[in-house]
Amino acid sequence: MKVLSLIAALPVVAAFAPNSAISNTRAVTQLEAASIQFVKGLEEKVVPDIKLTRAKDGSSGIATFGFNQPNCFDASTAEMGEVTGMFLIDDEGEMSTTDVNAKFSNGKPQSIEATYVMKSPAEWDRFMRFMENYSEANGLGFNGAK
Repeated sequence: MKVLSLIAALPVVAAFAPNSAISNTRAVTQLEAASIQFVKGLEEKVVPDIKLTRAKDGSSGIATFGFNQPNCFDASTAEMGEVTGMFLIDDEGEMSTTDVNAKFSNGKPQSIEATYVMKSPAEWDRFMRFMENYSEANGLGFNGAK
């Protein structure tokens, strides 16, 4: 399987970041399979920087997401509701975390940092399947540890 061979080759620290070779314009398709939401029903349009760490034995991992000026802070989206967590949604279902922190400057929200913890190899595999779909739809590239 492609995903399993990718996972076996992953270093301890890696990241997904916007790929400079690909336009940052979002690909819009009828079946856009993967999205990130902070407010249920409101897709986050800002593409995050994502840093991955994984235990050497593969038993656990952490994904840290950084969003600058996310659209969930826009006044036009305020009526949609409050940030209640980060929801990673695709055709397989939903993963979520409540470890979401906003950073403020001069009393105004500027960014969000969210952490998703994977406690088993199966959760890591599931997350990587989500990221493969999300990265294809949003022009992210994978950069292994150096």
